Amino acid sequence: MNGSSLRNVFWRRFKKNRLAVAGGVIVLVLFFVAIFAPLISPYDPNDIDRKHVLEAPGIKHPFGTDDLGRDILSRMIWGARISLSVGFVAVGIATIIGMIAGALAGYYGGWADRIIMRFIDIMLTIPTFFLILAVIAFIGAGIWNIMIVIGITSWMGVARLVRAEFLSIKQREYVLAARAVGASDFRIIFRHIMINSMSPVLVSAILGIAGAVLVESALSFLGIGIQPPTPSWGNILTLGKDNIEIAWWLSVYPGLAILITVLGYNLLGEGIRDSIDPRLWDTERR
Repeated sequence: MNGSSLRNVFWRRFKKNRLAVAGGVIVLVLFFVAIFAPLISPYDPNDIDRKHVLEAPGIKHPFGTDDLGRDILSRMIWGARISLSVGFVAVGIATIIGMIAGALAGYYGGWADRIIMRFIDIMLTIPTFFLILAVIAFIGAGIWNIMIVIGITSWMGVARLVRAEFLSIKQREYVLAARAVGASDFRIIFRHIMINSMSPVLVSAILGIAGAVLVESALSFLGIGIQPPTPSWGNILTLGKDNIEIAWWLSVYPGLAILITVLGYNLLGEGIRDSIDPRLWDTERR
């Protein structure tokens, strides 16, 4: 198949997968909300209104207010921007580190492969969330610190995927031909192999965004993530915990936002993985 035919098969299979399409719609809506937060937010997320403290959902405040009278809908809209920013930056860092490590291990093999893979094995034995907690406790809870820490503790899966792809692709004819004509290792790695191993990396990155959003929300819920007054779904949930008996909306709405976001990215990632798998294309033709 040529490139155009592959794209056509991909889109045909993707559009048939209703769950994947639903996930794509959820992700697009989240992008829209995050990008246009200043335009669609009904109030400033940090505006305090002492006359409407812990007000139940109504016409003026559709998602209610918190213990300072701040509008929860506005804070959730701005919180989407924070959560998705953390997800994308953290996954970007993890993907870059994982691709470099996996490429070196898979292409060169030998001692490079052994050292990198043993280091990955060591990293995988450490509970990631507790490692993040320990690092955040030392360096502080700023948004950039959280992005970086999540990124540098989440690259191992990408590295293993890329290594496996390199071990397979580096033995193919076009790579051997490039090596025979004197192409440099840098050119072979990034021009001939890396570009052909991006499909599983793309799927891993999409699924990783959901995981990063969950980690950021958990850190904020524990009070060591995004700090008030900056709105985050996790720190809104913390207020919900403190007022669970009298303000159910502080727990329900951010909890649903996290659930829908993670579900959307997982559905989209699974749908893309199914749509780009050539083995399923062969099954479909038969």
